[in-house]
This record gives sequence, structure tokens and C-alpha cells, in this order.
Amino acid sequence: MKSDIDIIKTPIDNHLNEFDKRFRNSMKSSVPLLDIITRYIVKRKGKQIRPMFVFFSAELCGGINDSTYRAATLIELLHTATLVHDDVVDDSSERRGFFSINALWKNKIAVLVGDFLLSRGLLVAVDNEDFELLKIVSNSVREMSEGELLQIEKARNLDIEENIYFDIIRKKTATLIASCCACGALSAGADKETVKKMYKFGEATGIAFQLKDDLFDYEKNAATGKPHGIDIKEKKMTLPLIYMLRIMKYAERKRVINIVKNHSDNLEKVAEVTRLVNQSGGIAYTMQKMIDYQQEALDLLLDFPEGDTRNSLENLVKFIVERKK
Repeated sequence: MKSDIDIIKTPIDNHLNEFDKRFRNSMKSSVPLLDIITRYIVKRKGKQIRPMFVFFSAELCGGINDSTYRAATLIELLHTATLVHDDVVDDSSERRGFFSINALWKNKIAVLVGDFLLSRGLLVAVDNEDFELLKIVSNSVREMSEGELLQIEKARNLDIEENIYFDIIRKKTATLIASCCACGALSAGADKETVKKMYKFGEATGIAFQLKDDLFDYEKNAATGKPHGIDIKEKKMTLPLIYMLRIMKYAERKRVINIVKNHSDNLEKVAEVTRLVNQSGGIAYTMQKMIDYQQEALDLLLDFPEGDTRNSLENLVKFIVERKK
């Protein structure tokens, strides 16, 4: 039985299959160890959300062509490089249920593999003179780095205000989906205004995507019946928590910040914070913000002709906020 995302991607299945071949070919190397690792990377691919945004955006703005495949490949290579590097930085041993590259081959090799993927992405663009595509994606990679550093800086004191939080997630998460949509439109020959509009569409969708991730942390774990609380354990400031701290009285706020800062490994105290967040209205507030950004994205699509492609993009945006994981 097909999942929701498989049904949404059906109109571009052939393009995604062709993209998979080109993506694999783009990572080939004469170094045997690299080939082993890149085959492992391909094997653990996710839902293909990013390529879907590239192809649907191109179809909406004129049609899919060779440049569209290169755009999707460029983005996926650079994104995969950042994930490999992130796992090293976070000392993470798993990604998507598989062992991370650094867990299997150690940090030095993982960093070098990330560098290799980054260089392959750059060459895909440069060799074909896709300089405008490269400019869009390079700006996103810069913003992703800035967003991570801004989050680290602010997390030290747990003093993130809502406007700073949205700046962080716009840079960390939304900019990549925005790039997918802008590059798809550009590859199809869209004018600057249309490319800009598709970028805004992707950005609003990306923010809604991150807000959904924030909410997952407060859903009950099927195994324990308790909220996951992973973000709290990792001392990450997400919107439900930021909202609660904003409306709390000084003494109570200070106590919660102390728990997150100094007792994030205490399961009972983490459970207490998640309960307080739920009681504060932080979940409902975050859900409303997510719906607002979803609607902003859907409204931007109204400027494009009705049809199967627009419907597919609308369904993809709805999937972002209705997904179960």
C-alpha cells in the first residue's frame, strides 16, 4: 500500500528514478573506499522531499529539463555534505535508522567524505556553467552555517526570543527548501520575479516544516507513553518552550531555565517541563504559527495556473504539516 508521500510523488516518479541514477553517478570515484561509502549514503536515502520540490517547481514554471536534474543533484550533494559534517559536529552515531558515516569510518574520513560531496556538487554546477543555480544554493549553505552558529551562541544562555528563533529556523531549515523551489523555477526558465516568488513559497513551507518538528518533541513516545523531550535533553530552544518562558513569571521562568541548563538528563524533570509547556498553551501557539506559514505558502501558489502540478505542490505542503514523523 502506497504512503501519502508516494502518492504525491507519482506524477514525477520517472523523473525521480532518473535523478537517482544521476545522483549516484555524480558521486562515483576512482578511490574504492569513497565508492563504498557513497553507495552506503545512497542506500539510506530519505523521502526525496528536496528533489520533489525541485521537480514540481520546474514543472509549474515551464517544464523539467536537464538543468532541473542538475539543480536537484547539486542541492542533494551539498545537503548530504552538510549532514555528514553535522553528524561529526554532533558526535551522532545514527541518521534515519542507519549508522552515521563517522560511526562506521571515524571522524577524519567522514569530514573528507563531506568535503568530497561538496566539491562534486560545485563541479556539477561549474562544469555546466549553471552559475545562477550555484549562487542560490551557495547562499543557502552560508545561511545554514550562520543559523547553526547563531543557535549555538544563543543556546548558551537560553535567551532566544521569538524573532531570533524564526531567524535561526529560516536560515537552518527553510533556506534549503526555498533553494529547491527557486532552483526548480530557474531551471525551467522562469523570470526573476517568479524565481523570487518560488523562493518565498519554499521558505514559508520550510518554516512550517521546522515548526512541525518542534511539535514532535511533545508527542508521546509509543514505547513509554511519555513525550520524547529530545530537544529539551539537548538544550534546544524551540517555539513551544520559548512561548512558555515568555509568559511565565520571573521566578518560575528561572526555575525552568535551570532545569533545561543543568538537569536535562533527568527524565522526571524533562517530563515536568514538557507538561508545563503543554499547560501553557505553547503547543497550540506553535500549531497556529505552523498553520499560518502553511497558508502563506498555499496562498503564493494561487498566482500559478490551476492543474495537476499545482495540486501536487499543495498536497506536498499539506503533507509537511500532517506527517507522522
